[in-house]
Amino acid sequence: KAEIDRFCDAMIAIRDEIRGVERGDVSVEDSPLRHAPHTLDQVTATDWDRSYTREKAAFPAAWTRDHKYWPSSARVDNAYGDRNLVCSCDAWPAPGESGQAQ
Repeated sequence: KAEIDRFCDAMIAIRDEIRGVERGDVSVEDSPLRHAPHTLDQVTATDWDRSYTREKAAFPAAWTRDHKYWPSSARVDNAYGDRNLVCSCDAWPAPGESGQAQ
């Protein structure tokens, strides 16, 4: 139940951020949702060029102070990169090949 409660709290917080955009309190381009997820490197960097606080970026919901997952990277190529993943792994050897360099 605790996990479902945290999920519901996250959805409510996201809706509140959307409501702020709808009211014109913040522009779509400068909203915390547009720039999420915020990495540890981003929120601890010397420069901060967002209209919202680093605290809002790092801890969008109260429970995240105790249970924070820091993403290793921000969005890749915005929504396109989120939906179209590209693997940069070495190619698999063809059937019958050992895969070792000769």
